[in-house]
Formats: sequence, structure tokens, C-alpha cells
Amino acid sequence: LLRSSQPLTGHNRRRCPEDEKLLGTILDEGERGFIIDTRSAQAAKQARMSGGGTEPKSSYPQWRRLHRALERGRALQESFTRLAEACSDPAASMDRWLCRLESSRWLSHVKAALSTACLAAQCLDREDSKVLVHGAEGTDTTLLVTALAQLILDPSCRSLEGFQGLLEREWIQAGHPFQLRCARSASSHGRGKQEAPLFLLFLDCVWQLSRQFPFSLEFGEQLLLTLFDNAYASAYGTFLCNSERERSLCQVRESTHSLWAWLNQPEERHKFLNPLYSHNPLVIWPSVEPQSIQLWQGLFLRWIRSSQHLEEAWEEIQRLVEGN
Repeated sequence: LLRSSQPLTGHNRRRCPEDEKLLGTILDEGERGFIIDTRSAQAAKQARMSGGGTEPKSSYPQWRRLHRALERGRALQESFTRLAEACSDPAASMDRWLCRLESSRWLSHVKAALSTACLAAQCLDREDSKVLVHGAEGTDTTLLVTALAQLILDPSCRSLEGFQGLLEREWIQAGHPFQLRCARSASSHGRGKQEAPLFLLFLDCVWQLSRQFPFSLEFGEQLLLTLFDNAYASAYGTFLCNSERERSLCQVRESTHSLWAWLNQPEERHKFLNPLYSHNPLVIWPSVEPQSIQLWQGLFLRWIRSSQHLEEAWEEIQRLVEGN
């Protein structure tokens, strides 16, 4: 499983022999690979005007390109804003609530992200093929797909420690621009041009997996909520800056504490564990049917509905499991 930014072919269809050779050496003779582009074919074509583009078929004969469009900018931000507004409307009737939920299109974005991740996982697992995922810069929807595909395929990524490693590798070290994407409070009405809840969309998809496979993830909802909160406002330096280069220049690791170090303290760690967890060595294939994708109430309704009874039930489950 590989990830990258888009090739810089431009409108003149420039070639890069080094890149062609690099991707060629990944495949054995006669083997075929898949390039999953997280942009629509039209968007990829338009990117040529600003220097970007796609891999020409003639120059990458062993690779088959698939387009799976995922929103990553203003459209995704507006979708989240509409959902937040709908969730904070206490006087909404049933029809109005369902209408606003549908018109936000947030669940459609969740479905699209999971579907694309499943496509990448199927190419790897069932086709036994190499997969390259890219979008524009390769730091947004690209990371969303590669991280979810690994959760689906690799049971080690579903442990608490493995999930932290996945986030560190696929989001932080890979250069997701947290400072730009999470510049303001998630519920703020003022928006910067580059703000977009890509990391929140990823966490929502992970929650969908945890709901469909309640025994397969070692961590619970509380960890996902904590990660969401810390991505927007944190006492730790883990999600600061936009890239490893910026973190190095700002000496983030030398001057701040790590969120992972705090999470892994014994007195904190148990709060984030799933008491029902049982190691599952198999691939977990999520359902992406519309009936299977649900609103993450623990996040989106957390400020307007008490979670006391759910927390008490969770504590009781934990007590019963430990007692047995």
C-alpha cells in the first residue's frame, strides 16, 4: 500500500522517468497494480492547468487508475457546519430533523470514505495487488483512505498501541496540515479558506467500524472523542503545526509533552479501553449500505444530550467483564 501526491504532469503532459521506473520496480513482470485517485476524473483533468494531473496510461502500462471522488475542502466543511446546526436545533420536528440530516450530506461523506477504503483493501487482499493512493497534495483524503484500509486489513492497527502508531505514521508524520484544517473550534461559524474536518471524518469512520465490530477494536469511543478534542485544542504538542518540518523548526517535541505519553499512563489508559475487546485476526469488512451508516451521537449530540446513563452502562459492562 503506497501513498503520494499527484504527479506534476501539467497541461503539456510532462513525463518523469524516475517515477515511472520507481512504480515499475514495485510490480513483478506481468503483475498489475491499482492507482486510486481520490479526485473525480474531471477534477484531475482540471488540475493539469495548475501543473498537476494523473499518470498517463502509456507511461504506466502495468497500473490501472480508478477515480473515487472524496470531498476535502469547502464542501466538506459546509457539510459539517450544516450537521452541527441541525444537531443544535432543540425545536426541530421529526421531518425537519431528518430533512436537515439528509441535506447536510455528512453521512454520505462517511459512506464514500469507507467505500473507497474498502476498495483499496479489496485490491490488496482479494486481488493480491499493489495499491497507490493519491489525491492532490496527498495529505488529506489520501491519508483518510490509507489509514482506514489498514484498520480494515491489519488487526495490529486495531489495538490501542497500534492505532496510535497508525495515527502517528499516516496522519502526523505524513503531513496532514492540522494547524490549517483545525484552526478554529469545530463549532465556530467563522471559517478559514483551508479549514476542513478531514480528521473528524476519519474518526467518524473509525467509530462506524467500532459499532459494526464491537469486539474487534481494543479502544472505545472515549479515545475517539479525546482525539477529536485534542486536534482542535490541546495541552499537548502532538497535533501542532502542519508538517514534520514545521514541528522540527518549532522544536515541538523538545518543548511540549506528547499526547500518547499521557494516554498510555496506567491510570489513564484503562479509560480508553474497550472491555469487550477480543483479538480478531481476520479482515473486518464494514457494511456501507445506507442503513448501516449511523450518526455518531456520542460526538454530534454530546452537548445537547446527557451521556450519564451510557457512561454508567459502560462502567457496568467493564465491571462485569473484570469480574469474570
